[in-house]
Amino acid sequence: MKQEITQLALVVDDYDEAIHFYTQKLNFTLIEDTVLSASKRWVVVAPAGSTGCRLLLAKAANELQKSRIGNQTGGRVFLFMYTDDFWRDYKQLVDNQVVFVRDPAKEAYGTVAVFEDLYGNLWDLIGPA
Repeated sequence: MKQEITQLALVVDDYDEAIHFYTQKLNFTLIEDTVLSASKRWVVVAPAGSTGCRLLLAKAANELQKSRIGNQTGGRVFLFMYTDDFWRDYKQLVDNQVVFVRDPAKEAYGTVAVFEDLYGNLWDLIGPA
């Protein structure tokens, strides 16, 4: 048996502002943006060149979902983005005004820094050792 996680839902407040952040600030590729109804779209983004897991940007549809925007994991790092060139990507994110909440540090597994997405979800940027 072979299984894999191909997509994760990330609750967002607004489709267009989320698309802008992920494509313009993080340089992700917009894979799909399909209108499903007057209030719902199927929006998928992924890091440029990635063949792995994608993000489904899911607009909050009710108050409970809205309460989770930016805090889907209770303040823990939520997503982990590996890179083949940590310093290139770190500089590019800084230049794109992405907010880092933890400076780069050398760990046994590589170099890591923590940044926030537009809603405050925490991400690790990791350059493997």
